[in-house]
Amino acid sequence: MAMIEEGKKAPAFTLPSSEGGEVSLKDLKGKTVVLYFYPKDDTPGCTREACEFRDTQAPLKKAGALVFGVSGDSLESHGKFKTKHKLNFPLLSDRGNAVATKFGAFGEKTLYGRKFMGIIRSTFVIDGDGVVRKVFPKVKVDGHAEKVLEAVKALSK
Repeated sequence: MAMIEEGKKAPAFTLPSSEGGEVSLKDLKGKTVVLYFYPKDDTPGCTREACEFRDTQAPLKKAGALVFGVSGDSLESHGKFKTKHKLNFPLLSDRGNAVATKFGAFGEKTLYGRKFMGIIRSTFVIDGDGVVRKVFPKVKVDGHAEKVLEAVKALSK
């Protein structure tokens, strides 16, 4: 499935949250949402990315954005990851990768010449009306949270 495009309505979703309960896009109406998809809890790149979002949380919140990390890991795995790295935002469990697939953030990847299906590291900035305003496909981790912050600030102008 192709990655969702800027200007399109974000796919509806409801996922279990590391904070307890569930998070639904429809319940976030009126808020800017940063939804970032990452392959696996507590792996080197995913840890760096999560820690960058943790360290950028205050200015993102000030700019009116809510950050959610999404992977196919279990809530138990998310809980350990959050605690270990003192993450200050919810992680959503997308078992089976249905939501990642809807966003186009799940598909064929190649690593060391081997092809396999997995999460394609990508971030979506969704406005208060549920429209995707910025897509970061195939994210390079270092400096990514700052780029997301710039996109969020640009939205709130």
